[in-house]
Amino acid sequence: MRKAIAAAALVFSASALMACTPSVNVNVNLAPIYAKLDVNVKVQLDQDVKALVQENPNLF
Repeated sequence: MRKAIAAAALVFSASALMACTPSVNVNVNLAPIYAKLDVNVKVQLDQDVKALVQENPNLF
């Protein structure tokens, strides 16, 4: 009789634990970010290359 009660308690506690599983729902709405960084990078690289060529004319 004790084994039956222990088995029933085990089944009840296992089902109770399975019923209480936590769940997390995260909804993230990201807005697109547009940036025009390529223009500044191109200008800076062009200036850097011109300065390096002037400093080292035999570089290329």
